[in-house]
Amino acid sequence: MSDTSTSSSTITTCKGLSKEEAQKRLAQYGPNAVQEEVPHTWLLFLLKFWAPVPWMLEATFVLEVLLGKWPEAIIILLLLLFNGVLGFTQERKAQNALALLRERLRIQARVCRDGNWRTLPAAELVPGDLVHIRVGDIVPADLHLTDGNVLVDQSALTGESMPVDCTAGSPLYSASIIRRGEASGEVTATGAKSYFGKTAELVRGAGAKSHLEELVLNIVRYLVAMDVLLVVAILAYAMIENIPLAEILPFALILLVASVPVALPATFTLATAIASLHLVHRGVLVTRLAAVEEAAAMNDLCSDKTGTLTQNVLSLSQVHPWPDIVPEDLLSMAALASDSSTQDPIDLAILQEAGQHRTTLPTRQQFVPFDPASKRSEGTFTKDGTLWRALKGSPQIIAQLCGNTDWENITAQLANTGARVLAVAAGPDGKPNFLGLLALSDPLRPDAADVVHHLQKLGVHVRMVTGDSVETAQTVAKALGIAGQVCTRDHITEDCGVYAGVFPADKFHLVQGLQKKERIVGMTGDGVNDAPALKQAEMGVAVESATDVAKAAASIVLTTPGLQGVLDAVVTGRRVYQRMLTYTLNKIVKVFQVALFLSLGFLLFRSFVVTPLLVLLLLFANDFVTMSLSEDNVRPSPQPDRWAVRTLVLSSLAIAIAWLVYIFAVYAAGRFLLLPTASVQTLDFLGLVFSGLANVFLIRERGHLWASRPGTFLSTASLVDIIIVSVLAIMGWLMAPVPWFFIAYLMVATIIYTLILDQIKVPLLRHLTTM
Repeated sequence: MSDTSTSSSTITTCKGLSKEEAQKRLAQYGPNAVQEEVPHTWLLFLLKFWAPVPWMLEATFVLEVLLGKWPEAIIILLLLLFNGVLGFTQERKAQNALALLRERLRIQARVCRDGNWRTLPAAELVPGDLVHIRVGDIVPADLHLTDGNVLVDQSALTGESMPVDCTAGSPLYSASIIRRGEASGEVTATGAKSYFGKTAELVRGAGAKSHLEELVLNIVRYLVAMDVLLVVAILAYAMIENIPLAEILPFALILLVASVPVALPATFTLATAIASLHLVHRGVLVTRLAAVEEAAAMNDLCSDKTGTLTQNVLSLSQVHPWPDIVPEDLLSMAALASDSSTQDPIDLAILQEAGQHRTTLPTRQQFVPFDPASKRSEGTFTKDGTLWRALKGSPQIIAQLCGNTDWENITAQLANTGARVLAVAAGPDGKPNFLGLLALSDPLRPDAADVVHHLQKLGVHVRMVTGDSVETAQTVAKALGIAGQVCTRDHITEDCGVYAGVFPADKFHLVQGLQKKERIVGMTGDGVNDAPALKQAEMGVAVESATDVAKAAASIVLTTPGLQGVLDAVVTGRRVYQRMLTYTLNKIVKVFQVALFLSLGFLLFRSFVVTPLLVLLLLFANDFVTMSLSEDNVRPSPQPDRWAVRTLVLSSLAIAIAWLVYIFAVYAAGRFLLLPTASVQTLDFLGLVFSGLANVFLIRERGHLWASRPGTFLSTASLVDIIIVSVLAIMGWLMAPVPWFFIAYLMVATIIYTLILDQIKVPLLRHLTTM
C-alpha cells in the first residue's frame, strides 16, 4: 500500500478477528500469496541434451568411445556442448511470471486484529479479516465493502479503462488501485482463490508448444530414414563380400554423424539471438527466443484494446454545448466543478483540456468533490455579486436539477460511441441552467491504425479483444479498420473480428481455440488480466505501459510507447525465417549429397571415397561457416511463413542429385589423373567443401544468385574457409597433399557448375518465398 500509517480521524475502534482465530484461518487457507514451482538451473541445462538431435549425437559419441575412436569422439562431444551451452545461455534471459505475481502480493495492509487497527504484510491476510483502504492503495485481497465509497481503477484486471465507483455492499478485487475515497471491507478470498490468484493459476497452466522443436524433429525423421536405408544396404553388402565388421562399423557411424543436422538447433538459436539484439535497439525486448520464429508464422494477432490499441487514459473527446452556449463557457464551468487534488481521472481530463484551450476561470470559493450518492460535483463562485454554482455529473441528475427534458437522445448518441457522458450546468444558487454535455473516452494510440493496416497487408488477421461494451468495441474497431463481426463472451467463436465484454479466462480460451485450428497466435496486452493469454500465445506481446506481471508472462516486451514494435518483430521474424530456410535447404542438400556419395562410393568402388576424419572436418568446414547465414541480407516474406518439410526435402533432393553428379565427376577426375587413393580422398573432401559453400550462395536467393548481395559475414567466412582448407590440402596437414593448381582448377569448375545449376534452381525454389 502507498501509506502504511493509520489515521485516527478516519479509522476508530474496530471489531476484527482475534490473533488466534487469524492463525487458525492462515493454517486452513494458506498465505495470501501465489505459490510457484522454480525449476533447478542444472535441470534446465540438462534438458538441452534431451532432444532428437542430441540423442543421435550422444549415441554416436558412446559408440566412438567404445571403438576407441577418441579424435572423432572429442569432436562430437564439442558439438554437443556447443549446442547445449548456446541454447541454455540464451534461454536464461526469459523471466518467470509467477515470481513477479508473488512480488506483487508483497504489500502492506491495514487490518483489524484484536480490536485494534495495525499494519501487517498482505501475505498474512485471511478470509474474514477487516481491512481499510485509501487513495493510492493496491487492494491486498478480494473484499466485500462494509462502509465508505471509493473510485477504483480495475483496468489492470478487467481491461476496462473507466474507473468504477464502489460503495458498501460492492465487491472489490485484489490488485485494483484506489483512485479516490476510502472504505473498509471484509476479506472474502486470498491467494490462489482470489481473482488475482486465479489469474496466476491460468498463467501457471498456460504455454504454447515449440514449433521449432517439431520442425527439427520432422527434418531429422527424413534424414534418419534415408540414413537407415543406406546403412542397411552397406551392412548387407559387407556381409555378402565378407568385409570385417570392425572395418565397416566406423564408416557406418560417420555416415550417421554426416546425416545429423548437427548445427541446426544452434544456428536457429544464434539467428534468433542476433535478431533479438537488433530488436532491442528498436524498443523490442525478446524474453523467449522462439517468439522470433513464431512471429514469422503468426496468422492471427489478438490485441487487447485498453492500453494496447488505446492509451488507457481518459480524454475529452467531444464538447456538445446547448443552443446559445459557447463551448468555452461549457468547458470553464466543467473545470470549476473539477479539482486536481481529487486525482479523479475525469477531473484531470477536463482540467487538461481547459488548460490546453487557455480557458479563463473565475475565482472559486468552494469545491464539493464527486459524491456517488448525489452523482455530481460542484464549485461555487461569485458573478455580478451573486453566488453561482457550477455543476458536473450524471446527465439524468443534472437535467432534473435544471428541469431539462431534452437530453436523452443526444446522450444516447454520444454513449453509443463508447464514451462516458457528463452533463454540465451553472447558475445562481437554486436556478442552474443546462449548458451541455461532455463525452470522455480512451483515445487511440497515434500509431495503432497504421500498424493494424500494415499487419493486415502482411497477411496477419488482427482481432480486437476487450472487456468494454459492444458499442465501445465497434467504435474503436471501425476507427482502426478491423473488420469482422462483433462477438460477446456468450458467443465466442474463431470467426469474429472483435470480441467485447470478455473476461481473462475468455481471452485465454480464445487463444487456445485458435491454436486448436492450427493457427499461430499472437496476443498483445498490458494488464494482469492479459497474462494467461500472453503466456499461452506463441507470440505474447506486453506493451510499454504493461504491468510487471504481463511483461513476465509475455515472450516479447515493448520498451517504447506504441505498437510499431509488433510490426518490427513480424518483419524481423520473417527475415530470420528466410535465413533459416536457406540454412535448412543447404543442410538437407549437403546431407543427401554427402551420405549418398559416401554410401554409393563404397558400394560401387569398395573403398572409402573420403576418410572418417575428413567427414568430421567437413562438418566444421561447412556447418559452422553456414551459421553466418544468421546475419545474411534477405527480404522478408510477404505472407505468414510455415515450414513445409516435405516440400523442403523434395526440393533439396533435386538439387542434391545435381551436386552428386558434380562430386562423382571430381572423384572420376582424380582417378583419371592417376592420383594416389589418399590424394583422391583429399580432392573429394575439397570438392565437398567447395560445393557446400557454392550451394549456400546458390539457394540463399530464390531468384538468380546475383539478384542480391550476400552478407559481409557470410562472404568473409566463406573466403576464410576456402583459404584454410586449401592450405591444409597443399601442406598435407590432416590429409594427403595435392598440388595447388588442382585446387585452382577445382574452384573454377565449381563456379561454372554453380552458374549452370542456377538456371535450374530458379523455377524450383521461387515458390518457397510464399510457402
